[in-house]
Amino acid sequence: MDDGRPIFQQIADQIADGIAAGAYPEGTQVPSTTELSAFHRINPATVGKGVNLLVERGLLHKRRGLGMFVSDGARASLLAARTAAFARAYVRPLLAEARALGLSTDDVHKIVDETADERSTP
Repeated sequence: MDDGRPIFQQIADQIADGIAAGAYPEGTQVPSTTELSAFHRINPATVGKGVNLLVERGLLHKRRGLGMFVSDGARASLLAARTAAFARAYVRPLLAEARALGLSTDDVHKIVDETADERSTP
């Protein structure tokens, strides 16, 4: 648990990754603050801060006396946000470079398809 980002952010991302991957389906309970703090050997307040980030984003909600649960629409919301981030980080720069090279959108599609085919061929 140390990639240079704050630990609470890493905890939030770890739970969000589980939601996006389907490990925590909508309506299911996520591990408790106590469980996560014991597992990672960190302060429960740090875990709580990470969990609260997900509550603020509407991905988790608290059921009094029961714990934290994945909110309806959480996975779709995460995937939409990650798709938008992917487009900003990778697709826009790719298209800018393609324009600089004089490549059309069709040329880019062809290159992507050929590259994908190369990866699937043994």
